[in-house]
Amino acid sequence: MSKKKRTSKGTPATVALDQAGVPYTARPYDHNPDAESFGLEAAELLGVAPERVFKTLMAEVDGDLVIGIVPVSGSLDLKALAAAVGGKRAGMADVATAERVTGYVVGGISPLGQRRRSQTVLDDSALGYETIYVSGGRRGLDIELTPDDLVKLTDATTAPIGRPTSP
Repeated sequence: MSKKKRTSKGTPATVALDQAGVPYTARPYDHNPDAESFGLEAAELLGVAPERVFKTLMAEVDGDLVIGIVPVSGSLDLKALAAAVGGKRAGMADVATAERVTGYVVGGISPLGQRRRSQTVLDDSALGYETIYVSGGRRGLDIELTPDDLVKLTDATTAPIGRPTSP
């Protein structure tokens, strides 16, 4: 993996990585706005197993906003997310709130470089991979980095918060 230099086309996510001196690889792809699942589209176009591509979702746990990062091959287990942060009730945050708080559009929300930092939980399955992929801050751009670097940069905890999608 190479460290990409900050360019005028950088996103807040790549700027945050550059400022932290964290090695990563930007992985652009030709995004189709009609894709049913942006995450599965990214996995397919990048030639990566969907279990290594992670989506960033915002939930509300007992009134607090929390970021859950789970594989695109499954879904976020809201009960598990609530338990991971010591909460009782969780529901998905509405789209407008997620976009306003993160500074990104849905489908391009990165766990990195958000406008306002929220408590973050990464599904522990990420720890089984040398590198994982997360949104780079816009549709059509993923970032490959180590799970450990993602945890450090987002001050995340890890827990089993992902739920496989039924076949």
